[in-house]
Amino acid sequence: MNSTAQKIGTPIQQAIGLLQEGFLRANGRVALACSFSIEDVAVIDLARQAKLPLEVFAIDTGRLPEETYIAAESVSQRFELKIDWFFPRTEAVQQLERDKGLFSFRESLENRHECCAIRKVEPLRRALAPLSGWVTGMRRAQAVTRAAIEPIERDLAHGGIVKVNPLYNWGDADLWDYARQRRLPVHPLHRKGYPSIGCAPCTRAVAEGEDIRAGRWWWENPEHKECGLHRQG
Repeated sequence: MNSTAQKIGTPIQQAIGLLQEGFLRANGRVALACSFSIEDVAVIDLARQAKLPLEVFAIDTGRLPEETYIAAESVSQRFELKIDWFFPRTEAVQQLERDKGLFSFRESLENRHECCAIRKVEPLRRALAPLSGWVTGMRRAQAVTRAAIEPIERDLAHGGIVKVNPLYNWGDADLWDYARQRRLPVHPLHRKGYPSIGCAPCTRAVAEGEDIRAGRWWWENPEHKECGLHRQG
């Protein structure tokens, strides 16, 4: 979906313009899918500056690191924000672990996709069901799998609702300069070498010079490093 906002002003002005345009196109409830990364916190702050009624939800997969809960509390308190939490179906998780154990996701790509589908994708579907649009903190600079994301899209995988990626063209410097200027709360793992944060067993710190998402599912090829939350079609 073409957007005029992506061509106007500074990266901050562009991002706010994209959020405003996304709300207009959605014409209904819009929410951020939040992992409490610095990208997501920046989006919350941008929406607040624009006085947009952006809702926030998070998915608790049952395997999140403790630091993510600390970050969630910090964000909630800073912005006086209500976070809607979604959880995987208990029966599906129990069946998976009974049948395949606790670490089946490391045995094959198929198994990893199965785990992500149960713990992330299905709860996301429920979270998005009542919405007209959703917002992410995805950036093209994050990974090869995200190099072609558009600023505003129609999410065909979720009924064609509007999907807004306001930071799509932000580089690392844009992001962290903004975070410092606005004194945003920072996820504790960011300060320990984790530029991308997911489930605890599937996330590790990266070495200097490594790809931003090298610490996610590090046993897989780079082109596979998505969980299904952002699939197309």
